[in-house]
Amino acid sequence: MELYLAVLVFAATASITPGPNNIMIMASGVNFGIKKSLPHLLGICLGFPIMVIAIGLGFGLVFQAYPLLHELIKVIGVIYLLYLAWLIASSKPSVINADVSKPLRFQQAVLFQWVNPKAWVMATGAISAYTSSGDAMLGQILFIAFAFSVTAGISVGTWLIFGVGLKRYLDDPLHYRAFNIAMAILLVSSMSPVIATLIKQYLI
Repeated sequence: MELYLAVLVFAATASITPGPNNIMIMASGVNFGIKKSLPHLLGICLGFPIMVIAIGLGFGLVFQAYPLLHELIKVIGVIYLLYLAWLIASSKPSVINADVSKPLRFQQAVLFQWVNPKAWVMATGAISAYTSSGDAMLGQILFIAFAFSVTAGISVGTWLIFGVGLKRYLDDPLHYRAFNIAMAILLVSSMSPVIATLIKQYLI
């Protein structure tokens, strides 16, 4: 019981803190509202637990055997997040409903977890800290995935509602643009440790 409680506390704390998922869902709430952002939210709530189970069942061993593959996914994740940050920063109230400006789809949100550095840290950290080898490991992995699915729904949903609540204060185009730029900066900032590591590893 103490282990399960510790997992829940860890999952809740990790899920509520700022990161790519939370920043992007808040920006989606401002730009598109709750209804259009629900597939994005559900994609996070399902995609991350799937990632936890896959890593727990040995997917991480693939990256240990082929570290270059992990590095490639990391680089792709950084590039994709920078692209999303640019889309958020450059979006305007006049193009919210245009075809070029759409919320993340369910499938995109599910797949995004695999290029989200914070998701990797959370998943590997939980698996390494709260599982033990033996017959009980599968049950532990499934509980960790369940804990994250519950806490992610609450935490990410809170960020979405917060974004929707901000919408009323962002009728001024200048304020709206400033908010999106701030969200883009926060999104890039959440990637700064990974970007710094990649620069140090490959450019210095």
